[in-house]
Amino acid sequence: MHEASCPAPSTNTTCPYCGVGCGVTATVRDGRVEAVEGDPTHPANFGRLCVKGSALHETLGEQGRLLTPRLDGKLASWEAALAALTERLTALQATHGRETVAAYLSGQLLTEDYYVANKLFKGFLGTPHLDTNSRLCMASAVAGYKRAFGADAVPGNYEDLEEAELVVLAGSNLAWNHPVLYQRLKLAKERNPLMRVVVIDPRVTDTCEIADLYLGIQPGSDATLFNGLLAFMAERGHVDTRYLKRHTEGFLDALEAARKSAPSVAAVAAACDIDAERLETFYYWFARHLHVVTLYSQGVNQSTSGTDKCNAIINCHLVGGKLGLPGAGPFSITGQPNAMGGREVGGLANQLAAHMDYHTPGAIDRVTRFWATGSLAPCLPEAPGHKAIELFEAIERGEITVLWVMATNPAVSLPDAARVRRALAKCPLVIVSECVANTDMLAYADIVLPASGWSEKDGTVTNSERRISRQRGLLPPPGEARHDWQIICEVATRLGFGEAFGYNHPWEIFDEHARLSGFENAGVGKRLFDISALAGRGRAAYDALAPVQWPVTRAAARGTARLFEEGEFATPSGRARLVAVTPREPEQSLSARYPLRLNTGRIRDQWHTMTRTARAPRLMNHRAEPFVELHPADADKAGLVDQDLARLTAPDGEYRARVRLSNAQRRGEAFIPMHWSDQFTGAGRSGALLSGRTDPVSGQPETKHGAVSVSALAPAWQATLMIRDGAEPEGAAWQALDYWARIPMAGCTRWQLASTRPVDDWPAEIEAWLGASVTLFSDAAAGRFRAAGVYNGRLSWWLMVGPPQELPGTGWLQSRFNEDALSANQRRRVLAGCDSGARDAGPVVCSCHQVGRQTIIEAIHAGDQSVEALGARLACGTQCGSCLPELKSLLEEERGRARSEQAPATQLA
Repeated sequence: MHEASCPAPSTNTTCPYCGVGCGVTATVRDGRVEAVEGDPTHPANFGRLCVKGSALHETLGEQGRLLTPRLDGKLASWEAALAALTERLTALQATHGRETVAAYLSGQLLTEDYYVANKLFKGFLGTPHLDTNSRLCMASAVAGYKRAFGADAVPGNYEDLEEAELVVLAGSNLAWNHPVLYQRLKLAKERNPLMRVVVIDPRVTDTCEIADLYLGIQPGSDATLFNGLLAFMAERGHVDTRYLKRHTEGFLDALEAARKSAPSVAAVAAACDIDAERLETFYYWFARHLHVVTLYSQGVNQSTSGTDKCNAIINCHLVGGKLGLPGAGPFSITGQPNAMGGREVGGLANQLAAHMDYHTPGAIDRVTRFWATGSLAPCLPEAPGHKAIELFEAIERGEITVLWVMATNPAVSLPDAARVRRALAKCPLVIVSECVANTDMLAYADIVLPASGWSEKDGTVTNSERRISRQRGLLPPPGEARHDWQIICEVATRLGFGEAFGYNHPWEIFDEHARLSGFENAGVGKRLFDISALAGRGRAAYDALAPVQWPVTRAAARGTARLFEEGEFATPSGRARLVAVTPREPEQSLSARYPLRLNTGRIRDQWHTMTRTARAPRLMNHRAEPFVELHPADADKAGLVDQDLARLTAPDGEYRARVRLSNAQRRGEAFIPMHWSDQFTGAGRSGALLSGRTDPVSGQPETKHGAVSVSALAPAWQATLMIRDGAEPEGAAWQALDYWARIPMAGCTRWQLASTRPVDDWPAEIEAWLGASVTLFSDAAAGRFRAAGVYNGRLSWWLMVGPPQELPGTGWLQSRFNEDALSANQRRRVLAGCDSGARDAGPVVCSCHQVGRQTIIEAIHAGDQSVEALGARLACGTQCGSCLPELKSLLEEERGRARSEQAPATQLA
């Protein structure tokens, strides 16, 4: 008899991407993560995963990982790197003062990493200048909650989306940015035909697929719209006077401000550039329903008046008593997996720890006494530090001499990118903790420390509904990489603070964090954030920790799903505060020179600056290049057609990308993705086009309201180059071209190239690029050229000169790069780029199953007239569901095309 093979062990962990916080079950075999699937027991996703989450195991491996420390540009030992770090940091701080040291952290860190970093910098180095990239996405929502409720506290949970009568999505493309939550909402709507969904967004996004009402507002007009709603509710008698009297303050001032800026529905409709009848329908729906959830995200937050916009939304919920109930509340959806966990431990420059601020009475003394260890006494700052944009301005002025960046890429992600890079180049000591070998930040680092990444890190994260989950380590860190908390604690020890940082495991850090949350936290001024019931339980309980929502106190040891059910708030009066909001225009003004309003955002299959997602080639197929989405009228005015190359210019920068035409864009506006960096394109960083204007309350930069102009790039030629993995030359010559984009594929890398400089001798040009001679080529068509390099029978590279529209489907070519030798037939077909009679599947629509647009269209023509039929035939749309809106659009397009083709025949008959 044969022994049954042992099943590979599986571990429940958490996805490292968006703030939904999906549970993941990972299967580990022979020292690698073999597969991932959604954890059916996790209450955030119940087994669902988006395409990014389902491809997590494809992003792992040592290739491209940072494995060894670097010191002044050279490989170094940990001993040498840490010795230099502590010596230089100590010397600079001694010379220039303790507040010349700063840290810039990330929502990608685990809570335990965040906790020890905050404790070291604020507690023992004595500098307040520790901020996080969460400043770029969530700071306005945090400030709005604190102004209204007295605490950074999301009132509800994901179940509220399923229990609501009305869900309002404001500035949130949920279908692309939080796909699993979108699928939950969509299913809830299918189960409850009475539920209504309103989408408020300048762009018609895939989220509009489930919308009963769409309001395509003018960018920046959110506060006016919600002020108008407040005034409408008061005028039509939809104010919960009993709730207002018992549980709130500031109503009359808020109402006066609302009436002043929004005197009538017609005036609001004009200011927002929307139809008055549709606006009144929204107002009526919101006013008459009690169970309303307003889900808002970066479209609201990323503004110089983002905090006011958040409070304008919250005001409407307070006026109607629409919170503290099932299916009701203002719900800020987080962008990163642990943005909330970072805020819990003091990861923002205006925070201390455990949701205590510098202005919280007694907080500095309380944290000081809690962190005091033996003979060591911390020395906390007395006032908040520099927020993200201010921090880099201070570096440029020379006020900050040491910067430690952990798990983020500010050289790409921050606005006013040229200024950020000047500041980094000027800073005397830049330390970077990173898990990827090549990022834009590393060019500015004096000391580089290899850190662990997802599948290796062990700790906790908190998602958008206040749910703490375990992110469990599955594999040991590769090479010499170490966990961030270990690196921080080792540096703290070398600086003489070892007694306060003597942790041996993340559970000890979490235990201290939980104890601090409950420390002197009772009576008047009680803090909402309290997980003290999770303290003192030991490592075994920590390892087995099930997802739980805070607060988790002794009185509510199972966590609290919904806050403010009794109408008691964390303000000094115990009442929620309505805030008088006066709408303000975006500070980046349009002009004759820069007439287009620029919007930036995420796309479906990518994450942040692509350091992880670009490692999974199939995630590059949906949007392979940086692009600018324009309304056809604006493109026509600039002399552009679909798939042309365009140049966007702003006062301080330039962006080059492929044009995508879309009637989903409002006229006079443009959309670009935020993901591309210098690692993937020559001039595709969104931050180059944005100024560093910030919200005066939250410090969040205005990244949704740039001002740009657009023009054609007009290259003399375009080309597609594919190169076998491992054969790419260093310092490729084409990086000096007018446009290039690098697209990782399985077994090879594809490059899209363009230049305004004509090429007369293509074989010589290729040899200059690659140091390799041409072995096969054809230039039969004028202005066209195809060539390939085949060495020892293997395909090494392939080139097509011509626009990418002429590119055959790359699947056949990609497979050839993965073969040890070409057959005679393959060698004959290699210049064509496809097998004889092979069908081009077109651009990928379904990333999960790699189904192309043309394949889907052919299936529609063959009789598949629903997404269910397409799924049955092709499997598209049957896994994560992210492509379902696009499938529906294709069905509508093909039906419309069929109707238009039949119309002449009908008229003739």
